[in-house]
Amino acid sequence: MGYTRREEKVGAIFTSDTRLMSTSLSTSSSDAAQTLPANYAVLVKARLSLLVVMTSGVGYVMASPAPLDWLALLWTMAGTFLCACSANGLNQVIEHRRDAMMDRTRQRPVPTGSISPQHGWIFCMVTGYAGLSMLALLVNLPAAGLALATMLIYVLLYTPMKAHTTLNTLVGAVVGAIPPMIGWVAASGMITTGGLILAAILFVWQLPHFLSLAWMYRDDYNRAGFKMLPGVPGGEHITCEVVLLTTLLLIPLGLTATMIGTAGAVYGICSLLLGLGFLVPAVKFFRRRDRASARSVFFASLLYLPLLMSVMIADRGDELIPGRTAVLVLQEMDAAPASVPPNDL
Repeated sequence: MGYTRREEKVGAIFTSDTRLMSTSLSTSSSDAAQTLPANYAVLVKARLSLLVVMTSGVGYVMASPAPLDWLALLWTMAGTFLCACSANGLNQVIEHRRDAMMDRTRQRPVPTGSISPQHGWIFCMVTGYAGLSMLALLVNLPAAGLALATMLIYVLLYTPMKAHTTLNTLVGAVVGAIPPMIGWVAASGMITTGGLILAAILFVWQLPHFLSLAWMYRDDYNRAGFKMLPGVPGGEHITCEVVLLTTLLLIPLGLTATMIGTAGAVYGICSLLLGLGFLVPAVKFFRRRDRASARSVFFASLLYLPLLMSVMIADRGDELIPGRTAVLVLQEMDAAPASVPPNDL
């Protein structure tokens, strides 16, 4: 009887341990399933990608004749989002060793090992192919071509330049200026002066936006070996000057959209007020040159762009007549059928 009781105790302990192990494994697998989407969102910089989508959507709406093709707009924004996610994710995969050296980025999924570089690479490549295919098959080839150019410049040019020259910021600004033209070309099949003005606004806006961020984290960037303007000798002061000058430039550049008819007078007034509002923290940053004023510039830039784009859409002008201000036609418009003269009898 004693042997039997001991055997029962051992069996009970074994059964209890097995149940605990099974519960632990199921909990850990459930946690992994729950955290994977969150890791993907961090890997592809989902919030930044949504900002890219917003600018491409604005470009589509501004260039689209009435009535708006909502389905084409949806495909344009979805394809642009997937392409942006792919480029952002590939950037993180390539830079994961440097990201591990920075306080701001060391908790990203690849440096922490939550996602392996191989896993991240495959996911981003699939995402990129899906986005390009969506744009090429459901929108048009010029939009897909611009998206592909954006991805290649970002991954093959901007990413390696960050470790070698401060000019990488200008290349990154070019990348950020292309998405509104993706939307513009998707809607109209051509690039007009209005599309170029919109791209120019995005290009200039990115300089105070990013340089203020780089100023706050210049030590972090230096530790990881990135060449950013605020981190080079004398670059702190030059950064403050560039931020002020580019913020000033946004005022006449924003008004240009009204001058050429892309947007109306209400937009022009709002653009002026938004530009002056953005200029206030830039002037403070130029005078004080501290982290708090740099942070103010960064957050002001986050307010300026969506407000400006919203007002632009709400007060569209009459520059949208096809061919009126065309700079480059990327997709032939359907030609009107020519009248056929009657046959001579």
